[in-house]
Amino acid sequence: METVRQPAVAGSFYPAQKEALRQAIDSYINKAGPALESAKALVVPHAGYIYSGPIAGLAYRVLTQMSPSPERVVLLGPCHQVPVQGLALPKSSSFATPLGQTPVDQQAYKELARLPFVEVNEEAHAYEHSLEVQLPFLQSTLASFSLLPLVVGHASSEIICQALDGVVNKNTLIVVSTDLSHYLPYDLACHIDRETIKAILEGNRELIVSERACGAYPLKGLMSFAQKKGWTARLLDLRNSGDTAGDKKQVVGYGAVVYHE
Repeated sequence: METVRQPAVAGSFYPAQKEALRQAIDSYINKAGPALESAKALVVPHAGYIYSGPIAGLAYRVLTQMSPSPERVVLLGPCHQVPVQGLALPKSSSFATPLGQTPVDQQAYKELARLPFVEVNEEAHAYEHSLEVQLPFLQSTLASFSLLPLVVGHASSEIICQALDGVVNKNTLIVVSTDLSHYLPYDLACHIDRETIKAILEGNRELIVSERACGAYPLKGLMSFAQKKGWTARLLDLRNSGDTAGDKKQVVGYGAVVYHE
């Protein structure tokens, strides 16, 4: 029986109306500047669009000129609602946003479901915004694709690499959803986030901890996988909520990074 994961944060994190959402996405992408390269993986933030949308737009603009367009997106994000040990797949066979439905990649799903550290946990996905907020961007920038959504708990880089090994091919894009520092004063947040981004670009996983990046586990997994593949990371944008739509007393950091061959 096919089931659809319905949007949980439409109307709060992003517009619930189709046209308003499309206009918002277009504004973030079109203001981002030219797309300079193709991507094997993206690191993108997952806050409300008024805060992190401009930073995410820089990453997703890269996808608008990719040829061929990725056919499968492996989307990894942290668990904010339900604790997960290892990695969690949904029961749902597709994910919906106001822009439409995207099918879950059944072939890749079956490959991952066999692994001992991967569970099927619909509750972990039901209200998880870190994955959901990426979907409208993906639906707006990719012609047609299937999705492999993974909520990541306390998982080692080794098992995340093992999972990616089984499902990543030349037509696959990896997207890791993470914000950076949380609720620090503006100047301190800028300093810490610059250190975190430097560690990402240099492949230094030891500095990637949950206090610096809420998606630290999937991020470290991607860093390890990228090193194995010989991919190079490049910073596209680094800002925080004090730069976009919030005050500077307590800010949340956002970075956009692209990995390419």
